[in-house]
Amino acid sequence: MGSPMRVVALRRYPVKGLGGEGLASVPLDGRGLAGDRWFAVEDDDGRFASAKDTRRFRRRDAVLGYRAATASDGGVTVTDGTDAWRVGDAALDAELSRTTGASVRVTPEAGVPHQDMGAVSLVGTATLDWCAAAWDLDADPRRLRVNLVVETTEPFAEERWVGREVECGGARLRVVERAPRCRTIDLDQDGAVARGRWLRPLAAERDLCLAVYADVVRPGLVTVGDPVHEVAGGRLTS
Repeated sequence: MGSPMRVVALRRYPVKGLGGEGLASVPLDGRGLAGDRWFAVEDDDGRFASAKDTRRFRRRDAVLGYRAATASDGGVTVTDGTDAWRVGDAALDAELSRTTGASVRVTPEAGVPHQDMGAVSLVGTATLDWCAAAWDLDADPRRLRVNLVVETTEPFAEERWVGREVECGGARLRVVERAPRCRTIDLDQDGAVARGRWLRPLAAERDLCLAVYADVVRPGLVTVGDPVHEVAGGRLTS
């Protein structure tokens, strides 16, 4: 099967739309990475702040200037690089309302799931390297806002896992679909500078898709350095 694959990076986004945090290890549950996108910035219409406009999201680029991280006590802290606020603090809601120009607040997941199309997002290193070389851009995975980066040797190998299951450390994932992309990929965010435009060549050559979404079929702990491999007979059936 070639060189063994392994997890080389884990990233969690405690507040949807904001920058995230790198992790050495994290449990996966039915929602994905524990605590991932549990909070979101919500307006008075119930739409979530994002860098795009859809039925669920309202474009508010200002949120990309913040990062969220989980404190040792389990609470979440948001920072703009200078000041910091705790989720649940009225001062944080006031700050975000000021910079977005709308009445918003940070809320936990309730009736509307905060995840997009899958519990976990994943991309291979060979895919990132190919994009960087072919399209002369900085293929920083933070631009994709993915949860897992897996060391691979063949570009877009992860797309062949759609409809299959993979073991990832102590967890098992079912890869369900390719991940469609929007303008967010070409914006500075989460400490990554968007050098080179990704969206146009993706539209021309890759159906606007990059990375994959997966659901968790067996919860477990995933740690940087853990092996990743396909499950024999793990193909989905209709």
